[in-house]
Amino acid sequence: MKSKGFTLIEVLIALVILSVAFLGLAGLMVQTTKNNSFGGRMTEAATFAQDKLEELRAVSWVTITPGSDRKTGSAIGTDYARNWNVATNGNLKTITITINWNDKTNHSISLLSVITQ
Repeated sequence: MKSKGFTLIEVLIALVILSVAFLGLAGLMVQTTKNNSFGGRMTEAATFAQDKLEELRAVSWVTITPGSDRKTGSAIGTDYARNWNVATNGNLKTITITINWNDKTNHSISLLSVITQ
């Protein structure tokens, strides 16, 4: 006699396979959320570096001096330490802007530019 439909064992095996697949996707979702958060912080740090570089380009060449300050991120609330070093070589000033922040680990990016007199 042939029966139509699925047995209880077949349904349970299908549910186990489906559950394992969903667990894998849940782990992937957690990692994706962390990566998106890091990308947001990296973008914010690069924006702070670019803002400082534009500010230094807007002032008189002789008033460009090294310094540092702190910035707080807008949406994420991360604290960024911003340092800029200035090296003069004739009529050129080399500016290195470094942004440091900590989100469970230390991160840093640097931006380098040269300004002429």
